[in-house]
Amino acid sequence: MKRTIFTEEHELFRENVRKFMEREVVPNQEAWIEAGSVSREAWLAAGEAGLIAPWMEEEWGGAGGDFLHSVIVMEELARVYESGFALSLHGDIIVPYIHTFGTEEQKKKWLPKCASGEVITAVAMTEPGTGSDLAAIATRAEKDGDEYVLNGAKTFISNGFLADLCIVAAKTGGPETPPHQALSLFLVEADRPGFVKSKKLKKIGMHAQDTAELAFEDCRIPKENLLGQEGMGFIMLMQKLQQERLCVGISCQAAARVVLEDTIQYCRDRQAFGKPLTKFQNTQFKLAELATEVEVGQAFLDRLLADHVAGKVLVKECSMSKLWHSEMLGRVVDECVQLYGGYGYMSEYKVARAYADARVQRIFAGTNEIMKVIIAKQMGL
Repeated sequence: MKRTIFTEEHELFRENVRKFMEREVVPNQEAWIEAGSVSREAWLAAGEAGLIAPWMEEEWGGAGGDFLHSVIVMEELARVYESGFALSLHGDIIVPYIHTFGTEEQKKKWLPKCASGEVITAVAMTEPGTGSDLAAIATRAEKDGDEYVLNGAKTFISNGFLADLCIVAAKTGGPETPPHQALSLFLVEADRPGFVKSKKLKKIGMHAQDTAELAFEDCRIPKENLLGQEGMGFIMLMQKLQQERLCVGISCQAAARVVLEDTIQYCRDRQAFGKPLTKFQNTQFKLAELATEVEVGQAFLDRLLADHVAGKVLVKECSMSKLWHSEMLGRVVDECVQLYGGYGYMSEYKVARAYADARVQRIFAGTNEIMKVIIAKQMGL
């Protein structure tokens, strides 16, 4: 299926991104997995190549492109099975909060360094006792003169250890404040006293992406570090979650396609009972089913991408994408592991890494159960 959403300029950008992946990512993947994080040198190289927030205006250090340039970066990361280099999380999910809601001073201070890779960001929402229920966040920010004092704990924070700057969701206001009007967002520098990177978490997949527990112990930040207005955190999060969930759909779709392509090639090369696996009807049927899912997923995704770039509100559709594409990826990688046989369970095979990496897609950015709740509400049910 020919994709019509990309221009010739986009495809030239893809060529450069692909060369970057082969040069800067592929040779370092094993070292990143061993270290449990991507090197800062790689982040700086990505910034130099214009791969971080390529949609952002040149005045803020971006490449002056559009969101489709970011889509290409996500797809090319998936093409080399790279799940740890969180360029999209940083550049397409977190940086947009500063770009949209930040003051002129905050933008000048942070956006150019975010685009260059000098500053790596994280967003701290999830807490040990709070998953998808943002209204139950317990971290508090108490006003004290010209400062806020942060206290609380966060967990499952991607980029948590690497982060130089963290957007922290915390409660403000008194006990009588309605939960959805009590949430505020703060920009917190990692070197502030009281900001504690307490523990790097071990996961079953995405081993090159550092995921951490964070704590804030009487962490003082100036009032100028408030992002947007006090009490507007929930509204800001709701505005930006559409793109976050779409990013999950993009990554899942791209991962499913590359895993399937590699599995088809494996089945052509692998012999059983004197003939390639592709000559067995069971293999043909399985691959035909998976190819159909991937093509259906691409058609739906590309329609969403066109609408998203056009500025349409797609709360329901992006929730559907996050739900369906993550479930589809799970089905595809599971069947592909089966077609690889015993080799599919060996960690040196990329399909095994893809299998482990895929599972969390149904959990983060809002669990798939929450996606169903959102879709039902958007349907008026």
